[in-house]
Amino acid sequence: MNQQGDVLLQQTVDDGEINVVDGIVEMTGDFRTAAYISLFGGNEDDDGRADNPLTWWGNLLETQPERKYVSETENLLRSMPLNSANLLRAEDAAKRDLNWFLELNIASELEVAATIPGLNKINLEITITALGEETTFNFTENWLSTQ
Repeated sequence: MNQQGDVLLQQTVDDGEINVVDGIVEMTGDFRTAAYISLFGGNEDDDGRADNPLTWWGNLLETQPERKYVSETENLLRSMPLNSANLLRAEDAAKRDLNWFLELNIASELEVAATIPGLNKINLEITITALGEETTFNFTENWLSTQ
């Protein structure tokens, strides 16, 4: 069987999981996996500062900023309290984590909307426009602030 695209990462209550159907890993041809890794694939202690010694180890030798995984979004979800004011900070962090789509001209537009769908949860609705076609997907993540 010819599998094309990226491995589809499904958001679960304990982070990302892959889905295997009849022994074959489910794939996707959209931007979902790249976006998921950009938001949640680095080091949760990386707050996005260029001089942060807690950056993900794979960033240490990477010279192109758009190829670094910072996961500022994940860091914020673990470092600030859940409230409506911080939703804007989460949206801004997600936009910075996903900005490489625009920098590399993969997408022409990027939108992020954050909501609180339930107790200690945040939903990030992401819309990426590429070649005039919009793709929208959601990630619902636990908000695990220690504050």
